[in-house]
Amino acid sequence: MSNAASTRADHEIIINAVPQGARVLDVGCGDGVLLKRLKQERNAIVRGMELSQAGVNACVAKGLSVVQGDADLDLALYPDDSFDIVVLSRTIQATRKPEMVLKQMHRIGAKAVVSLPNFGFWQVRLSLLLNGRMPVTQGLPDSWHETENLHLCTLLDFDDLAKQSGFDLESVTRIAAGKASAPSRATSNVLNWLSEEAVFVLKRAWMPTR
Repeated sequence: MSNAASTRADHEIIINAVPQGARVLDVGCGDGVLLKRLKQERNAIVRGMELSQAGVNACVAKGLSVVQGDADLDLALYPDDSFDIVVLSRTIQATRKPEMVLKQMHRIGAKAVVSLPNFGFWQVRLSLLLNGRMPVTQGLPDSWHETENLHLCTLLDFDDLAKQSGFDLESVTRIAAGKASAPSRATSNVLNWLSEEAVFVLKRAWMPTR
């Protein structure tokens, strides 16, 4: 395992959420580190979508099947039920239309695994309260004018959006200071307060109107 991979606590949780041999689409797959591990450790049938050409090139160099695409536009090209699991790691907040992205994930996969930074984390709230400026933390490392994040939210906000998009919550796992806690079956105010980031495992509950 590379040092880069070992620093991603969300990757460990995502890998554990994927059954052996599952068909997986990783949306916003970056340089393919997670995809490669899913292929090696879970024997998954993996596909990726990545916006940047540099990321696509890195994935191809690893022997991975990845296409260049925009989650906001190109998920619509996949047929219904193309995958068992659709993964979105640290990407949902950078999309232009998060609800539409979730609904497309819901359509093409029976389950979704989503990791995201939490704007409801206590250090973020305290920094904003005391300094009166957009916070910079380990989970949100970029200044407001340099970040790729378009739609920051709290865990409670995301939980609501996932339900509106047709998902039930299977589990949510808190991450703080790079360490994961035991998974929970519900998103609570306490979890929202203590999570620097989190990983949601979602399962299809009903088909929303599109």
